[in-house]
Amino acid sequence: MTMPLDDRGLLLGDGLFETILAIDGDLVLFDRHIERLRAGCAYLDLPRPDAEATRKLCELALGDTGMTSGRVAVRLTLTAGSGGRGLDRPEATEPHVFATVSRAPRPEGSIGLWTATVRRNQHSPTSRLKTLSYLDNVLARREAAPSEALMLNTDGVVACAAAANVFWITDGRLFTPALDCGVLDGVMRREVLNRAAAFGLSVREGHFPPTAIAEAEAVFITNSLIGVRRVHWFDGSDMPGLPLVQELGDTIARELGDLSSTS
Repeated sequence: MTMPLDDRGLLLGDGLFETILAIDGDLVLFDRHIERLRAGCAYLDLPRPDAEATRKLCELALGDTGMTSGRVAVRLTLTAGSGGRGLDRPEATEPHVFATVSRAPRPEGSIGLWTATVRRNQHSPTSRLKTLSYLDNVLARREAAPSEALMLNTDGVVACAAAANVFWITDGRLFTPALDCGVLDGVMRREVLNRAAAFGLSVREGHFPPTAIAEAEAVFITNSLIGVRRVHWFDGSDMPGLPLVQELGDTIARELGDLSSTS
C-alpha cells in the first residue's frame, strides 16, 4: 500500500503494531495478539479492528508474497489514519491497517545481554502498549549491539530487553519484572508464566535490581519470534545455564507447532 504523507502513525507514532509468528501459513497465537491490539486501541481511543477481518488481512499478505510455508514474521500495523497538522486527531478517525511479512529463521544459540543507559519510563502508558513509538528501544539496541539490550526503568529496576521480556531462575523460582515496571505484557511472556508450574517453578513478578540477574542460575528472554532464548553473558560476565530453560523452550515450541525451533 502507499502510505499517505499525512498519516499520524508516520508523523507522530500514533498507532500500534503486533508481530505474529506464522508457521506454514498458520498464525500462531493470533487470538492473543488481536486481543492485545484491540485492548491497546481501546486505551488510545482508536476504533478496534474486527478480529476476523484482520486475520484475513494477515493471511492475504502471506498468500500474496508466497510465504505460506516455513517460519514467517507477520507485522500487523494499525495507525490513527490521516490527520491535519498538529497533535489533535480529526473528529472522525479512520485507521490505516496493513500487514507485511518477512522470513523469520529462528536465532541460533544463546545471546549476550548488556545494560543500556536508555531508561524505560514506567510512568508512561506507552511503556505497556506496543505502540509505533519505539525509538528508545532502537537506541538501546544500538548501544548494546551485538548483544541484546537490558532496559532499566527510571527507578533503576529491571524492565525488559529492547524487544523481549526478561526472565531468570534462582533457587527453583522463576522471576520476571512486574508489568508496572514499564513492561509490555508479552504474548510469549504469558506462555512461559502459564507453564512454569509444570516445570516445578514458582513465579514471582516484582521490582528487581539488575544484580538479581547477575546472581541468577539461568537467564532467558522471550518474544513471539524467538520463543525462549538463553542468555549466556551479562554485562561482561559469563552466565550459567540450566537444562530447564531449553526444555521449557522446546516444550512451548512443540505445543505451538514451531517444530523447526526445537533441537
